[in-house]
Amino acid sequence: MFELLLSADMMLEDPDGMADLLESKLGIYKHENWRQAFDNHPYIAHFLRVHKSLAVSPTRVEPQWHLDRPNPGDPMFHDFLESLKAHQGPHRPMITHSIVLAMHGKKFDAFVDKLVRRKLPFRMAQRTPEMPFDRLWLGATPEDPRYTPVVDGGLCIEVMPTEPLQMPAETYDQTPVQPRNSNPGDMVRVTARGFLVRDLEHTLRCLSTNLDWEASAVDNIEGEGYRRAVMPFTVANSAALHVIEPTQWDSDAGLYINNWGPGLYYIRIGVNDLAAKAEDLKQRNVKFTWIEESDATAGKPLIKVDSSELRGQLFEFEEV
Repeated sequence: MFELLLSADMMLEDPDGMADLLESKLGIYKHENWRQAFDNHPYIAHFLRVHKSLAVSPTRVEPQWHLDRPNPGDPMFHDFLESLKAHQGPHRPMITHSIVLAMHGKKFDAFVDKLVRRKLPFRMAQRTPEMPFDRLWLGATPEDPRYTPVVDGGLCIEVMPTEPLQMPAETYDQTPVQPRNSNPGDMVRVTARGFLVRDLEHTLRCLSTNLDWEASAVDNIEGEGYRRAVMPFTVANSAALHVIEPTQWDSDAGLYINNWGPGLYYIRIGVNDLAAKAEDLKQRNVKFTWIEESDATAGKPLIKVDSSELRGQLFEFEEV
């Protein structure tokens, strides 16, 4: 249905500083050409890459922040954004500006037609010279731009067509593009973005009934103390969206949702030779936990980076 998850985002002050931190601590690539900022759309966003090829890793890592200035490009967005913050909680360390899903233009047109027929609330930003394409948010309307989870079960979804992204043509090949000349410890792609919910069945029912988006798998990850639904994308190298309901209150996921509430969870990155990446993190003086056999990765090793290293953001590494 959807082609790809555009980015694993994080909304926090000083996104420029966060981009520098992700580069120095994790080795994620940044470039001034990947920084986005417009006068008529007052925000700063960095579309960082874990691999320089978008065909290899189409899902970016996106630190971003919206500035407290007039927004002539989308004057309703401030109210929407404030409602998103209120929905996620003012003290939550990880908050999203939206889970951005992309789909081909004709499919996007049919998707909007479906929302209209089903009388589901959504809002579209006006097209502007800086952003001359459609962007759509679920659970809000122009007359009431505040977010509600009635359509997407709390996932804060934004949808846009793929064409403005100007992805390499091979991104959409049926055979996934593989990295060339990959060295031990090199990052390959963002493999998953985790999102915590309180009622997995309710969220999946919303996605199925309203959007016709079905999970490719629903598993009980006993060792991590949660149930996980994998939401798929047609682009093979896109990160998956993991929708997670804790099943144990004292698991990492259970403690997190009971500390901070539902919302963003981990960003998981696949690497070539996980042990080599562990050595790289040690050389960068980054604190992490090595899990020899994790149920989250089908019994394979998993690295969890200490969130104190990255302003409260949770990053993980797995072997691909």
